Amino acid sequence: MKRFLIIVSSVLAVFALSAAESSAQGRFGVIGGMTFSNAEQQSLNRSTMNKYHVGVTYQLRLPLGFSIQPSLQYHVKGAKLGDVIPGAEFNNTCDLTIGYLELPVSLQWGPDLLLFRPFLDVTPYIGYGLNNRTDAFIEDHLPSNPVKNSWDGINRFEYGLGLGVGIEIWKFQVIGRYNWNFGSLYSTGEDTVPDFSLVGMMKEAFSRGHNLGGFTLSVSLLF
Repeated sequence: MKRFLIIVSSVLAVFALSAAESSAQGRFGVIGGMTFSNAEQQSLNRSTMNKYHVGVTYQLRLPLGFSIQPSLQYHVKGAKLGDVIPGAEFNNTCDLTIGYLELPVSLQWGPDLLLFRPFLDVTPYIGYGLNNRTDAFIEDHLPSNPVKNSWDGINRFEYGLGLGVGIEIWKFQVIGRYNWNFGSLYSTGEDTVPDFSLVGMMKEAFSRGHNLGGFTLSVSLLF
């Protein structure tokens, strides 16, 4: 699955960029929106973390209502976790935030109804972690020393698939999409991650292939 998603994303992106010069249906644009992410392990999530994504995009219109739209964006995701130290007699929570450089390739289909265009959306994506931050809370007190940009035990590479619906009106496009992030946040086997490392304290949230997923709401302005 990992290799398949990488191949599909790369092929679609190359195809779209190579066709840009010869197609009159191509439009560049900017994209941004809200990200509502979690740890894909609901038992530990205190609540959904609200973050954002922003970047550039290119839409290539194809026959029969299809279009391909790759984007390059900075995407911030995270998770609010509770009881990260199993068996502790005190309240302990943790907020993890990771910023990715991400390449989603949206494959869209929908009829052009002149005034607007509704469409279905399938989006494989790959990304690479640029920065992170972890804030630990004991008995609801603020952390004294947040951990920043520590990649010990963390897999910086991500890949996944999004499914959604959208609508296009004039130069504006709105897409609501749910994203599954495949693979594990661990960069090594679960048993080799130190218990007191950045990710080791959150084994229950990110073991057995769990990663950061959730819902995104994106707005694009196409020129």
